[in-house]
Amino acid sequence: MYRILEIKSRATIAGAALFAATWATGFAQAQTYPNKPIEMTVLFGSGSGADLTARVLADGMSKRLKVAVPVVNRTGGGGAVGYTYVKDQPANGYSIVWNSDSVITAYHLGNMKFDYRAFTPVARVSLEVPALAVRNDSPWKTLTDLMEAAKKAPDTIKIGISGIGSFTHLASAALFAAGNAKIRYIPYGEGNATVELLGGRIDAALQWPSVFKSSVDAGKLRILAVTSAKRIALLPDVPTAKEQGYDVDYVIWRGIAGPQGMKPNVVATLERAIKATIESPDFAAAGAKLGFTPAYLGSKGFGELIAKTELEDAKIMKELGLAKQ
Repeated sequence: MYRILEIKSRATIAGAALFAATWATGFAQAQTYPNKPIEMTVLFGSGSGADLTARVLADGMSKRLKVAVPVVNRTGGGGAVGYTYVKDQPANGYSIVWNSDSVITAYHLGNMKFDYRAFTPVARVSLEVPALAVRNDSPWKTLTDLMEAAKKAPDTIKIGISGIGSFTHLASAALFAAGNAKIRYIPYGEGNATVELLGGRIDAALQWPSVFKSSVDAGKLRILAVTSAKRIALLPDVPTAKEQGYDVDYVIWRGIAGPQGMKPNVVATLERAIKATIESPDFAAAGAKLGFTPAYLGSKGFGELIAKTELEDAKIMKELGLAKQ
């Protein structure tokens, strides 16, 4: 009888020890972030400017966090498909989104019922500056030439944009409003700016400089202006709109966000990895090649920037008659 009790007692102790060890391991894993891959949703297609920059960022984050950071392209609805997916994931830091002001435009276009407040801002990563290009055989040698032509024949000059309500649409509206010129907006679809422009289906196009660079170097396109306050490294000889007398400073930011409710320690871990990546020589080299400017902002500053952009973009979208929310 004593022997049976002793065996039961030992079994109980062993079971308790196993439970304690398992619980301790689980607790330690829960306290250690990250301990598995972090999925990064990109809202635009593979090979796009946003996608290429995201992959450079993901690679740098992976090296610093010691876990994989796979990029998954979830396109559609001007970003609404990807934002909806990430919003519905657990706020544990294992699902993040490579976001931009599309979180604002997709909402105001009516493509999604939630706004930027459905997400936790993590960090701003980069800035990108749109450029206005024409064919090299165009009669317009300067931005003023194009503005004056648009004034003489309102609503006839066709300016290509990525899509209705896209950032390039809003930037075009801001640019031509500064010149009191009325033009026609022609959506050409993601990645088709150069083809549409060279084919003569549009008169000019506003897009990321890297899209135009090879055609500019080949003497097929000419860039009239960039919409930032200062000239950009990729196009040092191209004047800004401000230099030519048009009060425009319109650039797009890109960054990382996650579902609403992410814990501060998780956000801080991601912030550190992103900051270290952005400050690396590899990221700077990628920026020079792809045409973006590394521009780190932490969670608090990034959140304030998003709220400010919301007011600016909503105003322009209302003026264009695009706001449905």
